[in-house]
Amino acid sequence: MKGLVGRRQRVLRVRHVQHAMAVAETARARDEANALSHNIDRLNKVRSELFETEGMASGASFAAMQELATRLEQAGRQLDGALYDAKRNVETKEGMTLAANREKEIATRLKDRARANLEEWRENKLAALPRYRRMQRTGDV
Repeated sequence: MKGLVGRRQRVLRVRHVQHAMAVAETARARDEANALSHNIDRLNKVRSELFETEGMASGASFAAMQELATRLEQAGRQLDGALYDAKRNVETKEGMTLAANREKEIATRLKDRARANLEEWRENKLAALPRYRRMQRTGDV
């Protein structure tokens, strides 16, 4: 009985570590997604400020600004794809966190049940002890 409780406790510790690791991975994935989102916002801001020049611009500088705007737009599309992948990764990690939490809760319940069974076994053993001693005195054993 004691061995069962010990095994259940070890399983619970493993499940706790697995859950903590899943939570950490989810947080890291969220941070990556947030960083990409921030970079997209910064890129859009730079692109929108590109043509806010005062006064006249030469054809060469206008062509250079247009080329830069095209490159910024292309980079923005690439970041959008990366952000989509990062959000899917976050969803996957959240699912793993939920599964790890579920496994941890199951392990907690199993450990609690094993501990309760051990306590019940001990109480039954203690309750049977006086009867056994009476039976020894009367010679029924």
